Amino acid sequence: MKSTAFTEYHKKLGARMLEFAGYNMPVEFSGVNEEHMTVRNNVGVFDVSHMGEFWVKGEKALDFVQLVTSNDASKLSDGKVQYTCFPNGKGGIVDDLLVYRLAYDNFLLVVNASNIDKDWAWVNKQNSMGAELINASDEIAQLAIQGPNTNKVLQALTDFDLEEIPYYTFKIGEFARVKDVILSATGYTGSGGFEIYVKNEDAGKLWEAIFEAGKEQNIKPIGLAARDTLRLEMGFCLYGNDIDDTTSPIEAGLGWITKFVDSNNFIDKEFLFKQKEEGVNRRLKGFELLDKGIPRQGYEICDSEENKIGIVTSGTMSPVLKKGIGMGYLNKGFTKVDTEIYIKVRKKLIKAKVVKVPFYKN
Repeated sequence: MKSTAFTEYHKKLGARMLEFAGYNMPVEFSGVNEEHMTVRNNVGVFDVSHMGEFWVKGEKALDFVQLVTSNDASKLSDGKVQYTCFPNGKGGIVDDLLVYRLAYDNFLLVVNASNIDKDWAWVNKQNSMGAELINASDEIAQLAIQGPNTNKVLQALTDFDLEEIPYYTFKIGEFARVKDVILSATGYTGSGGFEIYVKNEDAGKLWEAIFEAGKEQNIKPIGLAARDTLRLEMGFCLYGNDIDDTTSPIEAGLGWITKFVDSNNFIDKEFLFKQKEEGVNRRLKGFELLDKGIPRQGYEICDSEENKIGIVTSGTMSPVLKKGIGMGYLNKGFTKVDTEIYIKVRKKLIKAKVVKVPFYKN
């Protein structure tokens, strides 16, 4: 089991540690609900160093990114970030990821921790054009500082005007007296903030500087359990739950990152275009419970006559809304907002309705 550059800090703070994607990670510190509300109302720090980072370099870098990802990377300029996915050649998704453009011949792909080895094998298999690929996953540490008061904490550590860094853009420079830091206005919580990438050897200096700067703001460390409830309140997909090798981006509601333009001849383009034009038999949709209960991954979704019409992919009790929420694939005919559905919990049908995500609206 691997450790991150921040593991010893988590242990000293009394985190509950568990294995996740081969890493020894903090699941919670003070409790999921408290940590969740800290991010919604103040500022919290996540260790996301388990994520994978691949460099794509050289004259063929853009051509390669255009081949393996579904979004249109030609629209990126230096300093911009894009959410996208790797189509798998069979109508499914290898992984969802972020693409950073540092230069016309230099891109950074940030992939999910549980898929690093699979993704690395996949991109190398597709690299017939000779792009330079470098797996830097074991060399880079990453913190996500999230919440509405993030800028109050971080501004003292940088000369960059944080208010002038738009969502899904990034800067590279000195931060907390560490050079060559990537400061990215991204995150998976829906409460604003930054993700910061540094070399492993600079990780301790980064952690200590951020927590020192955040003392007055009562900054807190946040575990992976709260990260999951935060992303679910936003209706963000989690690989392995809501999307995987058997789900297409069209089925998953990710048509907005699937760009059918002439400059973008990505894997599965024709198949996915056909799905977009002809429609699909199921869709990933959000729902909220009307009765008491907590939906969980794998629970059946039924109609009023107990016929199975779908399956829950993610579910929780929303700390903000104080009700059960979830996402799941629903058969055609049951996907419209306000459609009444039922979640089967231990042979009992719990009434719910289809809703538009995000569940949490700031």
